Amino acid sequence: MRHFALHPRAALLLAAAGTVLAGTIAVAQQPGGLFTRAQVAAGRSAYAEQCAACHQSDLAGATDAPALTGASFNAVWGKRAVAALYSKIHASMPYGRGASLDDATYDAIVAYILYANGAPAGDTPLDRKATTLLGAVASGKPPADAFADPQATAATGAPAGSTASQEAQIGGAKESAPANGPGGAAAPATSAGFAAPGQKVKYADPGRFVLPSKPGLSLKGAIADYRPVTDAMLRDPPPGDWLMFRRNYQGWSYSPLAQIDTGNVAKLQLKWMWSMPENGTMEDTPIVHDGIMYMWGVGNVIQALDARDGELLWENRLGPFPTSAGPGPSSVETRAMGLWGTNLYVNTPEGWVYALDARSGEEVWKTHITDEKPGVGRSTGGLIIIKGKVIVGMTNCGRKGTPDHCYISAYDAATGKRDWTFTTVALTGQPGGDSWGALPDDERKGSETWIAGTYDPALDTTYWGTAQGKPWRRDERGSATGATDYANSTLALDPGTGKLRWWFNHAPGETFDLDEVFERVLVDHGESKSLFTIGKAGILWQLDRRDGKFLGATETVFQNVFTRIDPVTGRPSYRDDVVKQQSDQWLASCPGPEGGHNWQAMSYHQPSDALVIPLSQSCVLMLGNGSQVYYEMPGTGGQLGRLSAYRARDRAPLWTVQQRAPFLTSVVSTAGNLAFVGDFDRVFRAVDVRTGETLWKTRLGTTVQGFPVSFAVDGRQYVAVTTALGGGSPQLKPGTMLTEVHRPITGYAVYVFGLPEEK
Repeated sequence: MRHFALHPRAALLLAAAGTVLAGTIAVAQQPGGLFTRAQVAAGRSAYAEQCAACHQSDLAGATDAPALTGASFNAVWGKRAVAALYSKIHASMPYGRGASLDDATYDAIVAYILYANGAPAGDTPLDRKATTLLGAVASGKPPADAFADPQATAATGAPAGSTASQEAQIGGAKESAPANGPGGAAAPATSAGFAAPGQKVKYADPGRFVLPSKPGLSLKGAIADYRPVTDAMLRDPPPGDWLMFRRNYQGWSYSPLAQIDTGNVAKLQLKWMWSMPENGTMEDTPIVHDGIMYMWGVGNVIQALDARDGELLWENRLGPFPTSAGPGPSSVETRAMGLWGTNLYVNTPEGWVYALDARSGEEVWKTHITDEKPGVGRSTGGLIIIKGKVIVGMTNCGRKGTPDHCYISAYDAATGKRDWTFTTVALTGQPGGDSWGALPDDERKGSETWIAGTYDPALDTTYWGTAQGKPWRRDERGSATGATDYANSTLALDPGTGKLRWWFNHAPGETFDLDEVFERVLVDHGESKSLFTIGKAGILWQLDRRDGKFLGATETVFQNVFTRIDPVTGRPSYRDDVVKQQSDQWLASCPGPEGGHNWQAMSYHQPSDALVIPLSQSCVLMLGNGSQVYYEMPGTGGQLGRLSAYRARDRAPLWTVQQRAPFLTSVVSTAGNLAFVGDFDRVFRAVDVRTGETLWKTRLGTTVQGFPVSFAVDGRQYVAVTTALGGGSPQLKPGTMLTEVHRPITGYAVYVFGLPEEK
C-alpha cells in the first residue's frame, strides 16, 4: 500500500458563488427552522446568478460540478453537521477563491441549499456553528418552489445591513482570499478571479469591461489572389502553413520548418502581438495559410490578420458576447477552426457551425448541430475537414431521462447540410450495448467529444476520443461494473458514412472524472500503424489503428487508480475500494481531475521519433460526488508541471523536466530540433527536443494557454502562441495550490516571434 500525507497547500472544492441579489418568492417559515426565509431568498438569487451554470438550476450538478441535492448529496452530508457544510462552502468557494465573500453571503447560500434539500425556514438566522445533522432537518425532498426562477419576482435585496447588500449595490467583487475559515476576513478584490456564465462581476474600473455593441461583419476584407485549400493540401500541408488543428491529419503538432534551430533560438524576438477579446475562455489554435492568420476570439469574434505584421484584414463578430468580466468556464471556447476551398470553418461553443468566406469574412452558411434544440448541444473541440465534410463533436448532450445523446456529426462543406451522425454511447442492440448494465437507453449519458479527431487517408478512417459516461461516478450512474462503451474510448469511424469500424475502451466503468477524450496521434514504423493517446490517468496508450488491437501502455506519472493493465487485452483493473465505492467514503485518485494529461496536446517530433508530452502532477481525495481535496502528487516535491519525451517505437522514456507551474499549452516541435511550450506562470520557452534543456524563454502578459504553431511568410519562419485565461480543470484545480502565482485577469493576445532581421 502506498502512503502519503496531505500538503498544507491542499485545497478544497464544492461550488462557485458570489455576491447576493435577493428575490421575493414565498418560503414557508417555521419557528424551529435553522434559517430565515429572507436568507433563502437571498441565497436563491445568488445561486441562480453564480452557481446554476455549473451545478444546474435544480442543483443536480454536471461534469465537474457535484450535485447539491438528491441522493448522493444527502448520503454524504446527511450524517454531517450544518457547521461542516458551512465550513466546506466557506473554505472552498468561489472555486479557487475560498473565503473571499462576506459571512452574510455564505449564510444565504447555505440556507438556500438546506432549503432545497427539504429543511424548513424558521425565525432565526443561520447559526454557522450549528452541530445539528443535516439529515435531522433536511428530508431530502425539495419543496415545490425550491427551483423557482428568482428573476420572476422583484428584488428585495440581501438581508438588511449585510455586506452582501452593500456590495450588490456598489457592484464590488471580492476574490482570491485565503481559506481562513468561518468568520475570517476576506481579502479585497484582485485580478485573479473566475466568472461563471451569466455572472456579472464589476471591478473597480468600470471601463475595463466593454461589450461589442454590434454583432456581424465589422470589417469586410478584400484578400486578393487567395489560393483555395484543396484536399491534397490537407493531406500534405505546405511547409509554411498551419491549415488545421495540430497541423496535419495525423495530429503531430510538428512543423517541418528548420530556420529557427537549437543554434540560433536564443536570438528569438517578438515581432508583433495582437490583443484578443477579453472576458471568457480562450484555448486557440492560430490557423495560417499563405501569410494570412485566422484567429478565434471570445464571443466568437473571428479575425483575419496579416501574419507578417498583425494588421487586421477582416473581422466578423458572430456572438453571443460575454455577459461578465473575467475568465470563463470550460464551456465557452473552441479550440480550432479549419480551411477548405475558399472558406474558413468555425464551430462555436453554442453548437453552431459556420462557413465564412476566408477572403472577406462574410457568412456563407451556418447550421446548428442539434437544430437549436433547447439545452442540448454545445461544441468546444474544434473540427476536422475530410473530403468535403466538416466533422465536429458535441458536449452538453442531455440529462438522464431524456432521449438526447452525444454524437459526432458531419456536414457538407459546400452547403452545411448534415450528412451523418454517430451516437457516442452504445445503445441497446448495438455492439457494446450490453455494457451499461440494465440502464435503459434514455439513462445512458455522457461520452462527449470535446477534442477534434484525426484522420488516416490511407485507411480512410477518422479517430476520435470520448469522455466518460455521466454521471461520472459509477455508483450514481447506475451502470454497476459495466464498461459503458463507447465512453472513454477511441472510436474509429468511416468519415464518409459515420459507421463504426472499431472501438477500444481505455477506462471501462470510469469513476474519477478521468477523461480519455484527448488527442489521437497517428505514427507509422515500417508496416506498423500505431495510434497513440493519453488521458487524465496519465497512461500512454498504443493501439494498432487498423483494428484497435492493444499494443502497449506506459505510465507517465504516478497513478493509483488502476492496480494493473492486462498485457494482452489492455483492460485495466481498479482498486477494490473503487469497485465497492460508497457515496459517504473518501477515495484517493492520483492523478486527480486536473489530469496527468489534459487537452494540452503532445507533439510527435518525426526526426527523432519522440512524443513530447505536457503532463501535470496533482491528486485528489473525493468524498462521494461532492467534496474534493487537492494535493501535490507524492514524490514530486511540489512540482506540478512535467514535460516528458518518449520514443514512439517502444514508448521508452527519453527525458523529463519538472517545474512548479503546470504547462498550459500543447507542444509544437520543429525540424530545428526544438519544442515550444507555455505555462501557467506566463513563461513561453523553447527546449532542445533531444534533451529537454531550455534554450530560450520569455515571460508574457498572462498565462500562456492554447495551441502554439510555427509558420513561414516570405521565406522567414515564425512561432505564434496565445495568452489567455479561463477554462476548466487545468486552470482551476492547480490554481487552488499555486497561491504564490499572480496573473493579470486581462491579457488575451497572440504573440508572434522570429529571428532578427539580417543587416
